[in-house]
Amino acid sequence: MRRTRVHVVSDVHGNAEALARAGEGADVTLCLGDLVLFLDYADHSRGIFPELFGAEAAGRYVALRTERRYAEARAFARDLWGETDRAAAIEAAVRRQYAELFAALPTPTFATYGNVDVPRLWPEYAGEGITVLDGQTVEIGGLTVGFVGGGLRTPMRTPYELDPETFAAKVAALGPVDVLCSHIPPDVPELCYDTVARRFEHGSRALLEAIHTVRPRYALFGHVHQPLARRMRIGATECVNVGHFNATGEPFVLEW
Repeated sequence: MRRTRVHVVSDVHGNAEALARAGEGADVTLCLGDLVLFLDYADHSRGIFPELFGAEAAGRYVALRTERRYAEARAFARDLWGETDRAAAIEAAVRRQYAELFAALPTPTFATYGNVDVPRLWPEYAGEGITVLDGQTVEIGGLTVGFVGGGLRTPMRTPYELDPETFAAKVAALGPVDVLCSHIPPDVPELCYDTVARRFEHGSRALLEAIHTVRPRYALFGHVHQPLARRMRIGATECVNVGHFNATGEPFVLEW
């Protein structure tokens, strides 16, 4: 039987150059979201925020958020925006990024949204060979692969955050799957803790419950850029953070 080679990326955050090469040698590519780069915590000159306000302002904003001073960060941003139409400026910048990134996506690609993505814009940019799935499944190489996009609500207030009940309903809609793909991890401390940001990101209890009950072969996710644990076995399931693609430029590779 012919084996299927699958390349998986997540947290692309504007790295279109590497994204264009991500499918080399693969039968199919999976993208687990966060195409948009609003703010690069490592390089304050990259992203929508510094494009609008400069690297110095971005550095200040990053510092406030890193120190969990979210109210001060929001007040700082409000002062910067002033009378500018914030929604229109951000959408224009997101559209510029999506035009470049969707053009770079390999084909075929199956993709779902990250928490910083804007789902309503994806139909305009996802062309032939790119299939967007959220709370849905597809068969790849004889295995059923399910996708759950977005994140859970946080003080960050990123664009695609959901309440736990809505997120859980999407997980339940998948039914039995062999591969469970999501943007955020299951709610396991070692998988949710970011060692550089020094905080726990939000993981999903619904994903963890699905791992226990459905017992997929793999649970694949991203979101946590520098996790305490990149891999962990839970029962029959190999849980894998596929990596911070913006930084590594390398897909995670699976064969089945």
